[in-house]
Amino acid sequence: MLGGKEARAVRLMNAFGDKAEHVVLTAVPGALAAREALDPAISVAFPGDDAPSLQGLPGVGRYAALARYMADFDLVLSYNWGAMDIVGARRLFAGRGLPPLIHHEDGFNEDEAAGQKPARIWFRRLMLHAAHRLVVPSHRLESIARAIWWQPADRVVRIPNGIGLPSEADLAAPLSLPGCPPVEGPIVGTVAGLRPVKNLPRLVRAFAAGAPANARLVILGDGPERDTILKEVARLSVSDRVILPGFVRDPVRYMSAFDVFALSSDSEQFPISLIEAMACALPAVTTDVGDIAHMVAPENRAFVTPCADEGALAAALRTLLGNAQLRRDVGMANRNVALAAFEEQVMIGRYRALYWGAMGREPVA
Repeated sequence: MLGGKEARAVRLMNAFGDKAEHVVLTAVPGALAAREALDPAISVAFPGDDAPSLQGLPGVGRYAALARYMADFDLVLSYNWGAMDIVGARRLFAGRGLPPLIHHEDGFNEDEAAGQKPARIWFRRLMLHAAHRLVVPSHRLESIARAIWWQPADRVVRIPNGIGLPSEADLAAPLSLPGCPPVEGPIVGTVAGLRPVKNLPRLVRAFAAGAPANARLVILGDGPERDTILKEVARLSVSDRVILPGFVRDPVRYMSAFDVFALSSDSEQFPISLIEAMACALPAVTTDVGDIAHMVAPENRAFVTPCADEGALAAALRTLLGNAQLRRDVGMANRNVALAAFEEQVMIGRYRALYWGAMGREPVA
């Protein structure tokens, strides 16, 4: 399952086509699941031991090696805390004629879901001055960048996530959900990497408490929390009603088979899975994290619940699952918002202008 930043990066690389060449480094060795989604026609390299590591303690020697490596590129893009040493190297060796760097922040993992680490705040304050621009997807991250990381307004660029919106024909013919035979009853669905920050055991508990006996919960995705989720499913005796098919490619093709989309995360910023659900004309029951309350249609905001209130999450599911007309009305309101605000080509155009502008070139079509 590709995370939001990986899915967006793949779409941008594919959209730029033969107008750009790419070299991809990862801070997590072997974490190259996104590689399979790249258009084989584009030029992209995944260097191994011949590239400096993004892991290790900050130090002049490491940063000098990173600076020498990035000197051969026209533009450097860094993503989240795992790539902050690239930003540090650009800051420390700013006088070496290095290419412009654009840093991207998409949110926080479970280690900072409850609050940012002070050392990381100070590191960002010191090092982000090296960035030509800092890109964020959400109003909340934009506020954090300016108020907490002390970034000037002209350095911070907010570009909301966008997707290729499914057509009416796509909505009418969803792919069959793996492991989910067609039976009577509504389907609550979610799409997520199975990681602690997504808090999917919370969703299982809310489903067990709020969904009728004929409803099913489908969790599309894979990750290290799978066994933890299954243990909660077994504890609540809902094993016959909860389905974890694992990874699926292009999950939006399956999502219109859901009746309600659910999101139970402890931390999000601007989740692409929610945009996909809205584009599929689904009502959404979610925790109130990141920009979610601003993303959904006004009709859906009553089903955005306090993060720690599992009872409210269960009650929201109970209300929507008990009223088919309400589901249709809220879902269509969400689709109208997605059509108006989250179209992929608008997002791609803004990134194209930003990247080519940083290199002092005219954006290419």
